[in-house]
Amino acid sequence: MLGRSIFFALAVCGFAAMAVPSSDDEDADKENSHPKGVFGSTQSAPAPSAANAAWFAGEHTLDRQPDGHFYALANVDGANVRMMVDTGASVIALTADDALAAGLQWDESQVRHIGAGASGAVYGVPTRLKEVEIGGMVRRSVQAVIIPEGLGISLLGQSYLSRIGAVEIADNRMVMSAE
Repeated sequence: MLGRSIFFALAVCGFAAMAVPSSDDEDADKENSHPKGVFGSTQSAPAPSAANAAWFAGEHTLDRQPDGHFYALANVDGANVRMMVDTGASVIALTADDALAAGLQWDESQVRHIGAGASGAVYGVPTRLKEVEIGGMVRRSVQAVIIPEGLGISLLGQSYLSRIGAVEIADNRMVMSAE
């Protein structure tokens, strides 16, 4: 009974932490993990107790989807963005729609050659995101590019993935672990 009471108290504290707005700390060196209410993958969210247990353990798990990829629901500068995890991408790549939803602006004169993809030259606009959060793991000042044309879904690349503790894939699951 006491164990249930302690777990319930921890769960309430976790939900309270999600409801309290965080300060707008622009310092990229002060990266901390805290929940903001986005636990998601493309799967339905786990039961509250499972979500809290995973958050307290500093882990977030994504299931491999039928197309063979992993997808995460990220909060990018306040906008919920569905992203395909691309461990081979150097940076986060945002579609035009997702960039606009996150409040990012650009004009055609800023678009330039930024690299090569599987289908040839890639054109975009380099940018830096104030904050990216996935499963309670927040990273600030994250390098990204806006791809105005030709990108069907935003990509979660190494500019975020390399800044969390670990990313492991086993048995059709991707586990992201906080430092």
